[in-house]
Amino acid sequence: MKRYFEDYLKDWKNRTSRKPLLVRGARQVGKTYTIDKFGKEEFDNYLKINLEENEDLQKLFRQKNTLQIIENLSLMYQKQIKKGSSLLFIDEIQICPEAISSLRYFYEQQPELYVIAAGSLLDHTLNQMQYSMPVGRVEFAYMHPLNFKEFLWALNEIQLADFIDKIETDNYISDAVHNKILELMRKYFFIGGMPEAVKTYVENQDLIEIERIHENILTSLEYDFAKYGTKTEQQQILTVFRQIPKTIGRKIKYVNISSTIRPEAQRNALYKLEMSRIIKLVKHTSSYQSPLEHGTKDVFKPLFLDIGLLNHLLQVRLIDTDSLMSLYEGSLAEQFVGQELLTMPPHFIDKQLFYWLRESKNSNAELDYLFEYNNKIIPVEVKSGKAGTLKSLFVFVYEHNFKKGIRLNINKPEFQNIETQIRLKAKNQDVKFELISLPLYLTYRLFDFM
Repeated sequence: MKRYFEDYLKDWKNRTSRKPLLVRGARQVGKTYTIDKFGKEEFDNYLKINLEENEDLQKLFRQKNTLQIIENLSLMYQKQIKKGSSLLFIDEIQICPEAISSLRYFYEQQPELYVIAAGSLLDHTLNQMQYSMPVGRVEFAYMHPLNFKEFLWALNEIQLADFIDKIETDNYISDAVHNKILELMRKYFFIGGMPEAVKTYVENQDLIEIERIHENILTSLEYDFAKYGTKTEQQQILTVFRQIPKTIGRKIKYVNISSTIRPEAQRNALYKLEMSRIIKLVKHTSSYQSPLEHGTKDVFKPLFLDIGLLNHLLQVRLIDTDSLMSLYEGSLAEQFVGQELLTMPPHFIDKQLFYWLRESKNSNAELDYLFEYNNKIIPVEVKSGKAGTLKSLFVFVYEHNFKKGIRLNINKPEFQNIETQIRLKAKNQDVKFELISLPLYLTYRLFDFM
């Protein structure tokens, strides 16, 4: 299936400043498949090795002589590895920290050789490495589950995907087309973007089989917890993992996750789940200028790895997707938007997400997302239906003198010049700004409308 990440790999191949590439991402998001496809299509000489499947391979990387490593690999696999025309793909590299360190020597000693490495739980290995990290001699890239446009590509809805690419606020969009896109979006909410689930749906259209796949993926993620600390810590991570879906879109309160696990232990569990890229913590920021990181506080909301897996953990058992958003619609809409924002290029940035929170007596306000793009801050309010109050967005644009704000919901695109009043500090305050209303399925094109 087609992925945006393929274009990034092609760009990496063509750059003269290229370094060995280390691809990071959660389990089963398509790292191995995408890199393998790229290697077969773009190189005459391509060698893929898996360090998890062969312990003898790990011993090769305990030396610093990359020429010897290449010669041994050529003999073992009976393949020529040529400078300037060969790709070496080292899969499951997290198994062997020495192999990660060796990437610096490939950069220094074999700069004309194309080298890509990937692995699951890679962040844990990088965090615990006792060997020298190849700082400045390796570049990173990040993969996520399929976003909605990639989902449309997989379903062979190519014309519809192209149509969405060309939508402007003054375009006429028929109800029939708009509703078809919303119907497919609801399917994406249930199926999600994990490649195996999408592939199975494309092949047999069986939603029950999708549930089995989701269960298998979640079980494999849970098995990984056995690698995290003591048995007590493993159980704490499992408890937090199963409770997180119920807190999507809400500020985390440890008492809502577990009344028996100490807050510090829950914090450690959240940290390890984020390092595994199973969750993403959306940080509260008081800032309204770039960089948003400077205004962060120790308050956050969680996002889950994938919206389909999220629904499975919430025990949403639906054969008909028409009513999928009825019970958890607010949480699912916020999860969808966050997931879309994370999958947007550039792929060499490990994106951070933020939200704005104002807590004051009789005047609370919370803006779902503040997104930073090219040093520009974009305030985003997410609504799951066609209507809903925008008080928090009004407060934010008034207090920080913003001229534009974005609302994401299920309506067709619309530009509005808002002139209204809000009650702040016991006074009515005038609010004037341009409100850009976009359907949820245009999330990945936010910047085109700013």
